[in-house]
Amino acid sequence: MPEIIVRRDGPIGRIIISNPAKYNAMSNAMWAALPPALEQHDADPEVRLVVIEGEGDKAFVSGADISQFETERTGAGRQDKYGDSVEAAYVAPTRCSKPVVAKIRGICFGGGLGLAAACDIRFARADARFRMPAGRLGLGYNAIGVRRFLQVFGVQNTMDIFFSARIFGAEEAARMGFVSKVAAAEDFEKMVDDWCATVAENAPLTLRALKKTVNQLVRDPGDRDMASAEAAIQACFDSDDYREGARAFMEKRPPVFKGA
Repeated sequence: MPEIIVRRDGPIGRIIISNPAKYNAMSNAMWAALPPALEQHDADPEVRLVVIEGEGDKAFVSGADISQFETERTGAGRQDKYGDSVEAAYVAPTRCSKPVVAKIRGICFGGGLGLAAACDIRFARADARFRMPAGRLGLGYNAIGVRRFLQVFGVQNTMDIFFSARIFGAEEAARMGFVSKVAAAEDFEKMVDDWCATVAENAPLTLRALKKTVNQLVRDPGDRDMASAEAAIQACFDSDDYREGARAFMEKRPPVFKGA
């Protein structure tokens, strides 16, 4: 049964895209379930960061479930409704106050590429494959989505992957700046786990302030809410965690942060 699986492993919240029979293609119901899953982890004080991944080794997300196109995406009204659901899923990682990681194995096509682009950081196994096949499907990609790709890929790379609709690998995705780190299959799980464990030990308010600041800075100047970013930064200095960090540094011990 296609579903979004939500679980927590210590300080790491996990969201697993599960539709292995279709390489984790996203149904409309799955798109709709993603924002509440992220909200659940965001509200959990024990969760320090969130990892989104596909079930199994074959795919992160292969895209939208094409079998639903005629029933869910044919006609202006249906397409608008479907587009709103997908866009809400893309916005959800940005609205989550905690770091959101895309852990990419295998296929990452179409809607999967868009979802990965919406995350804060992306790690790929060496055999991961990427594609934006809009040009092969005859669909128009909305301006909000294109802007998201421009922010991550840059202009030339965005033009390339959309115009060509070609498949490219993990190393090229890293060269484009889309993927932060690439690791061989035997090293991939440990690489991601180690990075997440390092982040989980850091001050939650500092992570939150950084994410809020970055999200404001990438907006057009007229749309920025820098006051909210400044408030998040000031909250760090007003926190017990700030005092704990200073004490731990002086005492030469690891800090124990509580997010307050």
